[in-house]
Amino acid sequence: MRRFFDVVGRDLRLALRQGGDATVAVMFFVVTVVLFPFGIGPEPNILARIAPGVIWVAALLACLLSLERLFLTDYEDGSLELLALSSLPLEAVVLAKALAHWLVTGLPLIAAAPLLAVLLNMPAGGFGVLVLTLLVGTPSLSLIGAIGAALTLGARRGGVLISLLILPLYIPVLIFGAGAIDAALTGLTPRPHLLILGGLLAATLPLAPWASAAALRQAME
Repeated sequence: MRRFFDVVGRDLRLALRQGGDATVAVMFFVVTVVLFPFGIGPEPNILARIAPGVIWVAALLACLLSLERLFLTDYEDGSLELLALSSLPLEAVVLAKALAHWLVTGLPLIAAAPLLAVLLNMPAGGFGVLVLTLLVGTPSLSLIGAIGAALTLGARRGGVLISLLILPLYIPVLIFGAGAIDAALTGLTPRPHLLILGGLLAATLPLAPWASAAALRQAME
């Protein structure tokens, strides 16, 4: 466990030292959501109706921005081979890097989401479910994104390839994340949607590191 958290701390220090990916992701999230009232108009009822979907789509796209560099920097400077040869299993290395990605990207998005929900005139009753769905759903985005980052490692135009590979896999998380908020706003229980989001996280937690590690081994051969 100590080696696992050493990898997490290393990635966090590098991300905070560079600062670019996290800042770009949050700014993209904020700007994307802010543009919708300008394009659709200031009608409060319309904004409130589309708010859950807009916030979730913007969060999903913001997570994509920094996925290309999840393994690329370590691959280019040789650190990835050292991590693969260490006593820590490569699956655990992938999980640590996905956790660091979520801490740097996912948590700031969750913190900004309630403020943007106010901008979109979302009723206050949906704020708690909004934060809860993002807390449960965004780790799945980082884990699934790790698979795409590993599969496209070293490829030209890797960012475009990641989007093509990963966006279809993000759709279930998007549907049930936005659906839980819609259910709460219409007076229904969001519990089924939250349980499915939790199930998706439970499935991706063991499967995504295994698939990503296999792709990384192939890329390093």
